[in-house]
Amino acid sequence: MLIDDLTPWAHDHSFATGDTRQAERSTRVVMWITLAAMVVEIAGGWWFNSMALMADGWHMSSHAVAIGLSAAAYAAARRYAGDPRFAFGTWKIEVLAGFASAIFLLGVAALMVVGSVERLLSPQPIQYQQAMAVAAAGLAVNVVCAWILGHARHHDGDGHGHGHGQGHAHGHDHHEDLNLKSAYLHVVADAATSVLAIVALAGGWLYGWAWLDPVMGIVGAGLVAWWAKGLVADTSRVLLDREMDHPVVQEIREVIEQPGDPAGTRVTDLHVWRIGKGIYACALTVVTRDAALTADILRQRLAVHEEVVHSTIEVHLYPDAVPGRSTIAPQA
Repeated sequence: MLIDDLTPWAHDHSFATGDTRQAERSTRVVMWITLAAMVVEIAGGWWFNSMALMADGWHMSSHAVAIGLSAAAYAAARRYAGDPRFAFGTWKIEVLAGFASAIFLLGVAALMVVGSVERLLSPQPIQYQQAMAVAAAGLAVNVVCAWILGHARHHDGDGHGHGHGQGHAHGHDHHEDLNLKSAYLHVVADAATSVLAIVALAGGWLYGWAWLDPVMGIVGAGLVAWWAKGLVADTSRVLLDREMDHPVVQEIREVIEQPGDPAGTRVTDLHVWRIGKGIYACALTVVTRDAALTADILRQRLAVHEEVVHSTIEVHLYPDAVPGRSTIAPQA
């Protein structure tokens, strides 16, 4: 007898982790604001001959590109959400954009160092007061952009959490939108370099410390590189499926290999990877002496962990197990 309707055994592989429309709108708004501020700062730095100000402006240009990339990633993830070629959905498009943004940050940090060293070796006169005014305007823009993206991050954190069963908490970082985080870090890095530019210009204006301008450029580059390194680590961990040190892995083992199990059920092979903000897939192989133990029963055990949304389970019997006979005593 052929069964035409396979719906009960099939499921959608698009693992949506929440509405990203607010995050997408926020990144688009910030992109346009950043582009406008970038033009002002680069022009001001060139006109007033401030390396710190020009470095901040060029730094902001990379942010405009990276934030635009973040917005484009949201659009692409939404567009291809139902595409069957993506085995576990399109969430990693957003993570890939975050990784690319981190690389942008590292590149900008390197350019800031090169430009600052050049100015240390060949000092140029600076119009301090005018340059400080432009830097202060850039800082104000960065604060506004940080508020916009911070509000979006707060909304994302409130709306996209997943339960963990039995009160398990795995940390906010695994629920965080890494694409939105990358855009936020770009803006915060902009704000930090704006502050450093103002400090450098003030020192040069008040005390004649012309060397402070390029030195602060180098300090700003180091700060940007440090933040970029953290973002590279967060995003590459997801892209490379390096999740086997996460607490959920041990929790899966514990719920399958229940204490005192007379059937000696053991997990012999386990793979866990993240497929969304705070959600995971797993593939595992189990050996047992209980011939009545099925993949469906094990999947019911896993259901206590709501963050495990997809599982592939293979069950084998020990050689000494009796086929068709359960070693588990019936409950009274």
